[in-house]
Amino acid sequence: MRRAAEKWPLRPTVHYAKTLAEALRLETIGGIIMLVATVTALVWANVSNDTYTALQHIRLGPLELYHWAQNGLLAIFFFVAGLEVKEEFIHGELANLRKAALPIIAAIAGMIVPAVVYLAVSWGAPDAARGWAIPTATDIAFALAVLAVTASAMPAALRAFLLTCAVVDDLGAISIIAIFYTEHVDLLMLGGGVLAIALYGVLQAKRAGSLWIYLPLGLIAWGCLEASGVHATVAGVALGLLTNIANIEKADHYTRPISAGFAVPVFAFLSAGVSLAGFSTIFDDRVVMGVIAGLVIGKFVGVFGGAWLSVRLGLARLSEELHWRDMAAVSLLGGIGFTVSLLIGNLAYGDDPARSAAVTTGVLTASLIASVLAAVLLHVRVRKRREAR
Repeated sequence: MRRAAEKWPLRPTVHYAKTLAEALRLETIGGIIMLVATVTALVWANVSNDTYTALQHIRLGPLELYHWAQNGLLAIFFFVAGLEVKEEFIHGELANLRKAALPIIAAIAGMIVPAVVYLAVSWGAPDAARGWAIPTATDIAFALAVLAVTASAMPAALRAFLLTCAVVDDLGAISIIAIFYTEHVDLLMLGGGVLAIALYGVLQAKRAGSLWIYLPLGLIAWGCLEASGVHATVAGVALGLLTNIANIEKADHYTRPISAGFAVPVFAFLSAGVSLAGFSTIFDDRVVMGVIAGLVIGKFVGVFGGAWLSVRLGLARLSEELHWRDMAAVSLLGGIGFTVSLLIGNLAYGDDPARSAAVTTGVLTASLIASVLAAVLLHVRVRKRREAR
């Protein structure tokens, strides 16, 4: 009885922890936390930029805080993205080629067109070519959160399209990072990382081992890739893709709250703090304008145009639940670049603090514009659907 009485005070804590974890699995909650972290960073950076910058550069072991967030915490985010890709290939839209064609073609076009728009707008600007991939990425967490808040009454097929499109987008983004933003490679460390990832995959395929084996393997894979020069987030998505389908739900159950409640918000907090004192001058920078045009215009044209063209050519079919005006509204959500766009922007211009800060401001501006436009159009579509009933 005494032991039971001693344990009793822990039960409310456990209950609250479980409740919090469940809340963090909801798209709206994760999006709100990320938004709060972003706004907090912006306020701090504009009230006391020196202290904010000092916080970013506090060193913990081999890396500064900012780089721990970018190279470490985002690996958790990409692990969850890898799990989502695997789930989509097994049980989701990507499991059926006919169904998958629409979001896959839309996602590919939604990466190519923004890059073309960016290059066209930024043509001739110094070092513009380095940032071509910045507007190619969609922030899956923010996009789904806006959809959930503004248009929860829309058909499930619309969310499935956006999720699948964003998942393919994430896979493309991590491929771009691995191929185009890796300058020097230590083959020995890369080999160690690949070996750890392969061993993880073999154990997962055989359903052998436990968390206490997989966690060290994941950390070794991350550490080796980080030391090799290949961006460590590649390890995250690779491990997610190799996770056995029987373990995906459990892995997602435990990892998603960490990603949504800690990893992504901390990254956002340490990345989004830029001074807005010279905000009006960023519009004189064609690289920044290229980022904004690529995300707001290029993403919409690419996603919507890719979807329309795939149906027009008979390569895909639009769900009977959806109208093209619904697709137009959700295509605007592709312009919410945020997390991955900020990451690519730093990889492209990390050696130029002024340009990096300007690009960050451009990504935030474009994401805000895309969010507002999408929210308005989705609200209109929800109202029209209700009136038509």
